[in-house]
Amino acid sequence: MIKEKTTLDSRTEHTQIIMSSHINGSGRLFGGQLLEWIDVVAGVVGRRHSGYNVVTVAIDNLQFKAGAHKNDIVVVIGKITYVGTSSMEVRVDTYVEDNEGKRRPINRAYVVMVALDENEHPVKVPRLVLESESERAEWEGGLKRAQLRKQRKNEGF
Repeated sequence: MIKEKTTLDSRTEHTQIIMSSHINGSGRLFGGQLLEWIDVVAGVVGRRHSGYNVVTVAIDNLQFKAGAHKNDIVVVIGKITYVGTSSMEVRVDTYVEDNEGKRRPINRAYVVMVALDENEHPVKVPRLVLESESERAEWEGGLKRAQLRKQRKNEGF
């Protein structure tokens, strides 16, 4: 197994046209539908990074910044930001893309995935090679978020 990987090794992008079945009563993209796409993208990123099946452990900092509507093109992009022993934090950004290809952000989430072996026990994941200052900044943010998640868990949240 590879001991180290870069963020580009597991980066994942999903593109979707919003259909009538994706719309809520307010005429916007249903938040639950977007959450499903975010979870799928995070799962693919985690599997690509770890080489194992993964499960979602937490979704933090889910921020709806703007709506999306029927016939909009939605682009969901996931990348690894931080890894622990068996866990991986995946940043997932969602955009609406116009007909010229210009993207405007509508959502950001951080999803924690854990890699599991064939017996569904946590398994060690490859280390993350940081290649830029922005990746180092994301790592530092991921470290702080991991510490905060542990603190919340210890406090019963």
